Amino acid sequence: MLSGVKPLAYFSELTRADFDWPDGEFEPHVQSGRILKREVLHTETILGVDEEIRLLFYALPGEEWRIEKAYANRMRGNENGQETEFDSREMGALLGYADHEIDVYIAWRAAIKKAMRDGDWPPPHTQA
Repeated sequence: MLSGVKPLAYFSELTRADFDWPDGEFEPHVQSGRILKREVLHTETILGVDEEIRLLFYALPGEEWRIEKAYANRMRGNENGQETEFDSREMGALLGYADHEIDVYIAWRAAIKKAMRDGDWPPPHTQA
C-alpha cells in the first residue's frame, strides 16, 4: 500500500471473533499521515443473531473517497442480504485490483457457491 499499488485496504470481522487485526502494522503510518484510517462498528443479523461487526478501512491520502464508496458497498450488500457480482467488482476496483484479478475472484466465488448449493463442500481446486 505504501508503494501506491493498492489505494485501499479493508478488514471486517465479528468483534467477538479471535481475529488478528492489523492495527499495529498500520498505526505508525496513520500517525505519520501516510495512511488514513476509518473504523466503523455496526450490528448485523447473522443466522438470526445480532452480531457486532468491526469494519476497518485504510486509504492513501487523496483516496479517502474510496472509504466512503467501499462502506456504502458493504452496507448495500448487508441490506440486500447478499453481495452481487456488481458489488464484488466495484469493491475489487476500489481496493485497486485489476479487472483480470477481479474476474478470478468472481469465478472462485461462483465455484464455492455452486459447491455449497450442490452439497460438495469444500470444492475441488480450480485453475484460473
